[in-house]
Amino acid sequence: MERRDWSLKALEELTYINSLDNDLKAQRLEIWVTKYLKEKVIQDFDLEIDQLQTLKELFYQNVLFLREYTSNIQTQLGNQNKMKEFFK
Repeated sequence: MERRDWSLKALEELTYINSLDNDLKAQRLEIWVTKYLKEKVIQDFDLEIDQLQTLKELFYQNVLFLREYTSNIQTQLGNQNKMKEFFK
């Protein structure tokens, strides 16, 4: 039962994180992964089939989000470096 409660809490938190704005979402995803996947693996989740499907979809969406977010941040940093060089 403890594992099931842990799994449901993780799914609930991930659902909530998915509704946040980009910067906060990225920060909270990092915390979520550290909390739920650092010492455990995705196979440790004890969820029903429909809940596992939801977890899979949220996980996939957030992986895509983080790739795009990282790319945007890298672009912004590159633009800032160009502006610093221009003003020197």
